[in-house]
Amino acid sequence: MYRQVPNFITVGRLVLTAAFFVALNQVPARGEFGRWMWVCFGVFVVAGLTDVLDGYLARSWHVESAFGRVVDPFVDKILICGAFVFLAAPDFLGPRATLLATASSVAKITGIAPWMAVVLIAREFLVTGIRGLAESKGIDFRAQWTGKLKMFAQSFAVGAVLGNLATAVHGGHYQPITWILWSRDVAIWVTLATTVLSALDYILRSRKILAD
Repeated sequence: MYRQVPNFITVGRLVLTAAFFVALNQVPARGEFGRWMWVCFGVFVVAGLTDVLDGYLARSWHVESAFGRVVDPFVDKILICGAFVFLAAPDFLGPRATLLATASSVAKITGIAPWMAVVLIAREFLVTGIRGLAESKGIDFRAQWTGKLKMFAQSFAVGAVLGNLATAVHGGHYQPITWILWSRDVAIWVTLATTVLSALDYILRSRKILAD
């Protein structure tokens, strides 16, 4: 039974991911914006911790499975890419977008522009295609340190964006705390850099495969 524990945790993270998106989707309709953003932040953090836990248990107990190898990265991609899509959406803040007078666009409030979400999603399509081609030829193409660094940076960036929104919006006014805002912006740009670095790493590792 214990062999299935990591898989159960992975499924639990999928449920948390769905709950996270439901929470984000409710943001425009909620009056207590900051409190509701803390709910989103909490759900996201718990989902991220389960990602660490299921991988740790699978490796420690030597129970890595085909299910985990497929579903675990799938849930990661849905959680992170979905968060970027939601946070970059023009209607994410709903009617509050017109009330936050100090910011002229949702991108300035969340720190995430639509093109940033495109970069993340494009990288995932590219890597999924390369990995599928490699495995079809019997080549092990597991994630390397660049992929793990990318995932950590992306998770931190989403958490920083949610934390900034939870602490910066008060009564229809956008008043960010300087160090949180700075941390958010640095995290987003580090995320973009590590995402591109990870994509380049996969391309370089797959040169021989792509040349066939």
